[in-house]
Amino acid sequence: MSSPALSVLDLVPVRAGQSSAQAISASLDLVQRADALGYRRYWFAEHHNMPAVASTTPPVLTAAAAARTQRIRVGSGGVMLPNHSPLVVAEQFAALEAIAPGRIDLGIGRAPGSDPVITQLLRMSGTTSDVDRFPDHIRDILALASPDGATLRLTGRPSGDDRYTVHATPAAGGSPELWLLGSSDYSAQLAAAFGLPYVFANHFTGEGLERALGLYRQAFQPSEHLDAPRTFLTANAVVADTAAEADERMLPQARMMARLRGGRPLTALETVEQSADAEGSDHLAAPLIDALRRRWFVGDAGSVRERLDAFAATHGVDEIMISPVAGAYDGEPLDAASGRTRTLELLAA
Repeated sequence: MSSPALSVLDLVPVRAGQSSAQAISASLDLVQRADALGYRRYWFAEHHNMPAVASTTPPVLTAAAAARTQRIRVGSGGVMLPNHSPLVVAEQFAALEAIAPGRIDLGIGRAPGSDPVITQLLRMSGTTSDVDRFPDHIRDILALASPDGATLRLTGRPSGDDRYTVHATPAAGGSPELWLLGSSDYSAQLAAAFGLPYVFANHFTGEGLERALGLYRQAFQPSEHLDAPRTFLTANAVVADTAAEADERMLPQARMMARLRGGRPLTALETVEQSADAEGSDHLAAPLIDALRRRWFVGDAGSVRERLDAFAATHGVDEIMISPVAGAYDGEPLDAASGRTRTLELLAA
């Protein structure tokens, strides 16, 4: 198998001393660079109330990214459907498809993307969808975002016609490409049953990857959307000019993951220097950081690209979506994604 195509997953990281505006500016520069480098697609995640993550609204960020790019596919990785009305999601991505025809991906997940308090606040501030009806809402979005729209049956209408058609946009010329995302058997089996493309959240947890891909491929049912299984892999990556620099730049994100999984208070991302100063005394984080160092793709360009090629070949995919998690050194510009940009540049080269 030849080298896989590369794509990007962005959580819009926020580091110490950086404003949300600066973090978003850095990510928009990064998507523009990814477009110029030939990356296939660029997705924004949905997370809420996290000091180190500014990617709360994938549709808004996707619109900004579409305006800054020419070729690359842009979209969500993903919209957490329980937080939203299916009609609102369909309308947002139908509008995006009109803005950038043929370049919009709608990745959908079943998790809330935050804690129960945020889920309750989302329910208070607008209509959300019932997680138990997730398959029904996927069907609704597919229909609503299509050029034909969705037809409902209403009883007791004065006209006697019980049909009521709903369109996400009045005159769609096409539809966004819908992907199901997940980290469980459930999402893999649902994507297979619907005949939709599927992505396992390997960047977050590598546990269950082989089983999920096996279930998806074995149970896949061809559909009007897709005639054969289609999937790719996600992976955290830090690439630098030297392996030593890459190892330093991975520390801020790795320490944040250790705090998240250990239930400790979250903060903005540390700089490389802050992480290095704290690493020696943080014995709780050390085992997890060592495990992440082995599982993430960290090093110079040649070694990481070789590992990515082998990873893709092992799992039979032709695309890998990189989450560039390189941290920043003190003194690097607050409105630039210096280490993340270098990761993309070195991998593309």
